[in-house]
Amino acid sequence: MVIVQLVGGLGNQLFQYAAARRLANIHGACLKLDISAFERYTLHAYHLSHFCIIENIATTDDIVQVTGNNFLAQDSRGVVIREQFFNFNPDLLELPDNVYLMGYWQSEKYFADIKDIIRSEFSVKHELDPINRRIADCIQNCDSVSLHIRRGDYINNPHTNSVHGTCSMEYYRQCVLEMAEKVHKPHFFIFSDDPEWVANNIILDYPMTLIDHNGPARDYEDLRLMSMCQHNIVANSTFSWWGAWLNPNPNKIVFAPDRWFQEDTIDTSDLILDKWEIV
Repeated sequence: MVIVQLVGGLGNQLFQYAAARRLANIHGACLKLDISAFERYTLHAYHLSHFCIIENIATTDDIVQVTGNNFLAQDSRGVVIREQFFNFNPDLLELPDNVYLMGYWQSEKYFADIKDIIRSEFSVKHELDPINRRIADCIQNCDSVSLHIRRGDYINNPHTNSVHGTCSMEYYRQCVLEMAEKVHKPHFFIFSDDPEWVANNIILDYPMTLIDHNGPARDYEDLRLMSMCQHNIVANSTFSWWGAWLNPNPNKIVFAPDRWFQEDTIDTSDLILDKWEIV
């Protein structure tokens, strides 16, 4: 059995699931999801239930079976695997069965050899509603570019702001200009957790559509629409990272910020894909 602790926003949950899914896959083991952290973590909700994943929720008995204790306070058996640093750790790929994973595991390298499985399981399992279908049709019939602006807790939470910060207006200006040079008639679809700020501050010289109807309760719908765009401009956010990664266009252009964190010492070299362009 492989148990993974899920916590954080949707982008984090997808990374956590993907790393654990790969480990379970190579062992032919049962994958279970520990979602108990959301009883205390109120900033985001558990949202993987909207995807075609293997959804086995870990019970307390499951956790005790693997870890030998209820609260994961002290592990003498070495089966609670805590992420030690941000960049890719190849040791995770060599772990045995019967482990409990705690971390974020933010690199494609953790699941690169099961990419097709991940793409399939990270499809939303219900049909688009009429509003999202209309937008999806528009996205699929133009030179669509998703542009994600992450604000929310990056602005409102002092600790989160000190860690992440936000992408600058200059970053977005440069991305739009460079995208317009590469794409004949770009139409920018803007996604944000602060659509009111976007409406008051973002003006482009190109067609643009602000997606503001899904809201945080249906962020998976925004992710699906983002992945349908031909090209992507991502924020320093795992949410738009996945929107770009799930985009199946073999000729997609993806722009990502050169600075993912405020702290320069965090090694993000394993996060951004080689084919993506750093701005």
